[in-house]
Amino acid sequence: MTSTTSAKVLVHTFGATQGAAALVKEAALVIAGIAALAVSAKLAVPMWPVPVTMGTFAVLSIGAAYGARLGLITILGYMIVGALGFDVFAGSSADKAGLSYMLGGTGGYLLGYVLATVALGWFAARGWDRSAGKMALAMLVGNALIYIPGLLWLNTMPYAETWAWTVEKGLTPFLIGDALKLVLAAVLFPALWTLAARLRD
Repeated sequence: MTSTTSAKVLVHTFGATQGAAALVKEAALVIAGIAALAVSAKLAVPMWPVPVTMGTFAVLSIGAAYGARLGLITILGYMIVGALGFDVFAGSSADKAGLSYMLGGTGGYLLGYVLATVALGWFAARGWDRSAGKMALAMLVGNALIYIPGLLWLNTMPYAETWAWTVEKGLTPFLIGDALKLVLAAVLFPALWTLAARLRD
């Protein structure tokens, strides 16, 4: 087992860190991560003004827990599964999935998922997820990396009206839920590092 003082991200605190066993561990983490992303995208917590889906929380958490490299592999694997037509996205369905869905109004947000995963992995490798304040800031940056391409893409859709409409439909309704998820991650990740250290001791 790797010492928590030398571990760069959470997945380095347990299991093998080199050789064939490490490859098996990483493959299992990628599969588990893709499954977690698919399930969380469909989880919706009733809330005003819109239900809060856990998809963005899973994306950012996997980036932080896995690191940039393994996080990128996982999120790209998730995108490939979605592109193949599986119903793994928040707004997809049996009748609306695959590339046609991904190139629709949510395409920019999906691109943002990739950017945010890598960013959170980068921050986590530098210890930001061990501090509530820094983790909150990292989550804020991650959310910005999701929303910026998401809004730019949404505004190019034929049905988009004005920029005010784009912000009203693509950003404003989700701010409260994202703030709650930010707080949750800021509390959760430092606690997980503390738990990992105790288990190591």
